[in-house]
Amino acid sequence: MAAPAPQGDPAAEVRLSKRMSELGLASRREADDWIERGWVLLDGTPAVLGTKVAGNLPASRIVIRKAAQHRQAAQVTILLHKPVGYVSAQAEHGYTPAVALIKAENRWAECEAPQPFSPAHLRHLAVAGRLDIDSTGLLVLTQDGRIARQLIGEDSAVEKEYLVRVSLTDAPARNGAEEDVQAAFTESRLALLRHGLKLDDQPLRPAQVEWINPQQLRFVLREGKKRQIRRMCELVGLRVTGLKRVRIGGLRLGALPLGQWRYLREDEGF
Repeated sequence: MAAPAPQGDPAAEVRLSKRMSELGLASRREADDWIERGWVLLDGTPAVLGTKVAGNLPASRIVIRKAAQHRQAAQVTILLHKPVGYVSAQAEHGYTPAVALIKAENRWAECEAPQPFSPAHLRHLAVAGRLDIDSTGLLVLTQDGRIARQLIGEDSAVEKEYLVRVSLTDAPARNGAEEDVQAAFTESRLALLRHGLKLDDQPLRPAQVEWINPQQLRFVLREGKKRQIRRMCELVGLRVTGLKRVRIGGLRLGALPLGQWRYLREDEGF
């Protein structure tokens, strides 16, 4: 019996669907579906569900039939300006999920994508990077597993940019007057926001954090733990009073109105 391949060995066997996902050909679920339908050829032969291949199998040995290509091309990705009060994914505690806003009357009049809205575009529409109920800004919902993996996969390094309004947790009430948080906030605590904090016993990746006015910070993150910015701020004595995501990768929220959505165009990417 052959000895098992050492951990991390590129020749170690993995499921074909996993390798297809790593190569950016499809999501794992999508790849499994295609394999079951006979739409994936491995070295010219229809692949079988559960087939294992070398972890460094080149894409050139995998052929995707046109039926799968057509299905993938029909998938949509939607950009929504999420308002406060909506949850990103499944409805919870009586709150409305953001997907409820994806309907014909809420489509931005300046959406340049040619396809008409169809209820079929709501099927298997997954959120790729959540915003909590108290946050607003750019929310991506996609049927394309490749995009979801790009944005929220474990190895994702796509930047997410946020504008974050803050106050000091230990500051006395100022009767509506604007406090100069920046002046009272030490450089050492700002440095901690940039690098050195832990959440869930795990060190956070370095972040870009800078003041844009005395009450507002700009954050650029390359990860997305649950309520990450709010929890980071709490650790250094700040309270988040407003949070808006304005960019994901190369795509900005721009002029997309609050509560409206548009399709990702073919010439756009993250």
